[in-house]
Amino acid sequence: MNFIPASDEPRTERAIFASGCFWGTEYHLQKVDGVISTTVGYTGGHLPNPTYKQVSTGNTGHAEAIEVVYDPAKVSYETLARLFFETHDPTQLNRQGPDIGHQYRSAIFYLNDEQKAVARKLIGLLKDQDYDVVTEVTPATTFYAAEDYHQDYYDRKGTLPYCHVYQQKF
Repeated sequence: MNFIPASDEPRTERAIFASGCFWGTEYHLQKVDGVISTTVGYTGGHLPNPTYKQVSTGNTGHAEAIEVVYDPAKVSYETLARLFFETHDPTQLNRQGPDIGHQYRSAIFYLNDEQKAVARKLIGLLKDQDYDVVTEVTPATTFYAAEDYHQDYYDRKGTLPYCHVYQQKF
């Protein structure tokens, strides 16, 4: 009989969110128990391997986004999506605070039908509370990691986000 030992590695899933400047979104999501890693980067556009300078022009179609790898046994996608909505203003079109442009849009890039359904459900709950939500819900495309100096920005700087402040909405 062949014995296959159980893996010590947790099963992981991914989520991709965009809510303006990726630094603040990462700051909040990386603190959630069950989040294994976060990577800030770019997605949703047409230019392969974009740089920050290119995305900043607003001409690549990409959004500043965050990829979250998490353990679904410890935290649900819905919990992460709720925090995404509670740490930015999903009623601002193509901006977040002082950051203006299509690259700063609010978007959920879903990886499966379950994520899409959760996103639509939460948007519905917010609209029931009279939030005029403009968050895009779109299929995920290739995610490109941003330059190293953008990763873990607030933790490295020892400061707090200026655009992403927690506000309970649910």
